[in-house]
Amino acid sequence: MANTYGNHLKLTIFGGSHDTEIGMTLTGFPAGVRLPEAELLAFMIRRAPGQGPWATSRKEPDIPVFTEGVSVETTEGGRVYISDGTPMRAVIINMNQRSGDYSSLLDTPRPSHADYPARVKFGDTVDLRGGGKYSGRLTAPLCIAGAFCLAYLRKRGIEVGAHIQQIGAVKDTGYDRLSLTAEALHAPGSSTFAVIDPVAGEAMRGEIECARMTADSVGGSVECGVIGLPVGLGDHPFDGMEGRISSILFSIPAVKAVAFGDGFDFVTGYGSTHNDAYRMAESGRIITKTNHCGGIAGGMSTGMPVIFSCAFKPTPSIGSEQESVSLSRRENTALTVKGRHDPCIVPRAVPVVEAAAAIAVMDLLLDD
Repeated sequence: MANTYGNHLKLTIFGGSHDTEIGMTLTGFPAGVRLPEAELLAFMIRRAPGQGPWATSRKEPDIPVFTEGVSVETTEGGRVYISDGTPMRAVIINMNQRSGDYSSLLDTPRPSHADYPARVKFGDTVDLRGGGKYSGRLTAPLCIAGAFCLAYLRKRGIEVGAHIQQIGAVKDTGYDRLSLTAEALHAPGSSTFAVIDPVAGEAMRGEIECARMTADSVGGSVECGVIGLPVGLGDHPFDGMEGRISSILFSIPAVKAVAFGDGFDFVTGYGSTHNDAYRMAESGRIITKTNHCGGIAGGMSTGMPVIFSCAFKPTPSIGSEQESVSLSRRENTALTVKGRHDPCIVPRAVPVVEAAAAIAVMDLLLDD
C-alpha cells in the first residue's frame, strides 16, 4: 500500500488535510514503552502550524487521541502513554479547514503541486482540499509514531536530533560529525527556531520575511544526526541504512534531495581526502579519523554518528500570480493561490525529519 512504510514496524498514515480526522496505525511496536503525554505534546507543537511568522496561520491543536494500542497511567508528573504490544491507532481531529479556498483546483492545477497528476490518476473526485493526502498536514500523524520510536530508541542509548541547516543563502553551523553528544544534538530543538548559531537564525528569519513580504516562498535544508547506534546495522544492497532512511524521508512533502555525510561534495573530491581512516581510540574502541561518509559504509552503520541532510523546495503555494492551464477549456490561464501557506516549510519540518529517522532506525533495529 502506498500509505504504509516499514518491514517489521509498519506505519500506515490515513486521512486528508480537510477531512474530519487524520491519523496513523503502527503495528509491530513492542509493549511496555512509556511516553509522557507532555513529551508527546511538546514534540507535536514543534511541528504544528501557527508557531511564528515563518509558518501558515492555520491553527490546529494537533492533540492525538489514541483509540487502540496504548494504556494510560496517571502519575504525579501527568499522564503517561504505555504501549501494550497490539496495533497502535491514533487520530487527530481537524478543526480549522477553509475548503472554499481550493474550489478552483480541479480545473486549474497549482504549479509544482500534485493537483494535475492526481486528477489524471484518480479522476474528478480526487480530494485536493488543502492538498488532500499530499498535504504536509499528514506529517502530524507521522510525528505521533516518531515520538514513540524516539522513546524506544532513547531507552537503548540511541538519540536522534535535527536542526535547520540552511534557508535561502544562509547556513547554520553543522553538527560535529566525530564527537556529537546528546546535549549538542538536542540543543537546537529546545528553541522555537531550531538552529545551532542564533546569529544565523536571525538571518534565516530575514530570508523568510523577505519571501513573505513579496508573496513568495523560500527553500532550505535540515541536518539530522543519530548517535549511539551499534556497528553493522543495515545491509547492502536493498536493506542499507541510506535506502531505508531515504525512503521515509521522501514521504515528507517538499523533500527533493537527501545526502549522507559529504553528499554531493563527493563529486568534486578525491579518495585521498574523502576516505575515513580507521583509528584506535584511547577507550579501545575503533573509530574513524574523519566522518565524510556520514557514519554509513556499505549500507551499514560504522559506529560513528550517522549524519544526513534533506533539501526542501520552496513552498509552491505562493501569493503571486502564476501560470497554469484551464483543464475544461484546454487553454492557458493565470492562477493566484488562495489559502494559508508557509513562506518556508523548513522550520516546521525539523521534528518531522527526526520522527522519520527514528521510525526508520527502529525498523532497522527490529531486523535483528
